[in-house]
Parts: sequence; structure tokens; C-alpha cells
Amino acid sequence: MLLPQTAEYALRAVIHIAREQTGGLVRANEMATRLGIPPNYLAKTLHQLARAGVLHSTRGPTGGFRLAGPASALTLERVIAPFADTGARRCLIADRPCGGDQACPVHERWRHVSGPLHAFFGGTTVAVLLADDDRRVGAPPAAPPPDRVPRPRIRRRADGR
Repeated sequence: MLLPQTAEYALRAVIHIAREQTGGLVRANEMATRLGIPPNYLAKTLHQLARAGVLHSTRGPTGGFRLAGPASALTLERVIAPFADTGARRCLIADRPCGGDQACPVHERWRHVSGPLHAFFGGTTVAVLLADDDRRVGAPPAAPPPDRVPRPRIRRRADGR
């Protein structure tokens, strides 16, 4: 796992809200049930996302959550930022920042992983994931392989019949 559990829950919740939001609000309790996330934990996560400007929340019996802006402008990096440090990397060996003039022995190997990872979270929007999911779900299923009917085994007796 590359992300803290809370960041994963945040991504799942934001994608769910974007998918379910049709001008209305998405209720936290219903979302917790559908996503299999503990309700109190999800509520705290959603409120942190609201404080970060990712979501708008409305209190009360008809309250809930919605995206603060269009899904096409919401990157995954912005969603996980309140829960995962997406800025300066810490050295895996020493207690200091890693990179630039202070590169550690692991830095060169980690750079090949962290660069594309950072590009993925920073360059992927919630709308892109929803569109990919729609294409995957809306695509006709792959044709099943042709049924192979097993041929009955013919046992021959010792005398050849």
C-alpha cells in the first residue's frame, strides 16, 4: 500500500460522490454502508475534505456532501493531500529530506518510482477515472470462450473391444 488508509478512503468517497451526485447531496451514512467504511471514520474524513475545499457539506436531516467543483478540475493529488504528504520526500535511511543536494543511496532507485507516481496523482482527475469506469462498465462483455464439450472417454478392454 502506497497511501495511508485515510487517503484511500478519501479517494473512494470522492469518486463515489462524483458518480452518485446528480445535483443533490450524498449522505455519509449511506456512503459508508455502500463503500464498507466505518461511518465515524468516513465522517471525519469527509469533514477534512470539506475543510480542504474538496467537498461542500450541508448539515441537517437533508444534508450531505457534494464536490466543491467540477470533477474535471479535481486531481487525485488534491484529494489525498490532507492525508498524505505529497510534498518533499523524506530520506528512507536518514531523518532528513531526500533529493537535490541531499540525495541518499536509495534516492536514484526511488526516483524511478516516485516520479511516475507523482505524475499519476497530479495529472489524473476524478472525471478521467469516472470516464474510464463508464467505458469499462458500458463496454460489451468479452465473448466467452466456446464451450468445449468433453468427449467421452472410451475405455477399451484388454481384448481390444
